[in-house]
Amino acid sequence: MSRIGKKPIEIPTGVEVNLVKSSLTIKGKNGTLDLVIHEAVGIEIEEKEIVVSKKRNSKIAQAMWGTTRALIANMIIGVKDGFKKTLLLDGVGFRMALKGDQIDLALGFSHPVIVDIPEGIKVEIEKSKMIISGIDRQKVGQFAAEIRAFKPVEPYKGKGFRYDDEQVIRKEGKRAVAG
Repeated sequence: MSRIGKKPIEIPTGVEVNLVKSSLTIKGKNGTLDLVIHEAVGIEIEEKEIVVSKKRNSKIAQAMWGTTRALIANMIIGVKDGFKKTLLLDGVGFRMALKGDQIDLALGFSHPVIVDIPEGIKVEIEKSKMIISGIDRQKVGQFAAEIRAFKPVEPYKGKGFRYDDEQVIRKEGKRAVAG
């Protein structure tokens, strides 16, 4: 039984929720997000909360019940406050810069890496710190993961991209054997 699916979602002030057939639209100060609701899940909008329920008792309904509730809760947080991920870049000679709607990365390859910033995502760069923000949690996390995948942090010297809250376990290098 889903514990997440049972919890009602509180609608904060300043957030507008509309349900038309199987399409849910959530509008807030930061923007608007849409979600197509799975047919096995039902949604009831009351005055200050949204309740997600199963329409039938099946495996897919059980799986989508908690997932739908979590997606709607993330949408409400996104349009109200937004989401952000912070990436740190460590390494001698590594740099990053914003050029219009692209990010220019110098990561020790023979060529610079140019990345287009997706629509709905805002990127700020200050020295070796990149802040990725937006209203869609999935897009923010996916874009941060794609940037990190170019040069993930390595365990010996700690060079590469890492999240600001990530703990890097450092390994000891090779030792010279006294013989």
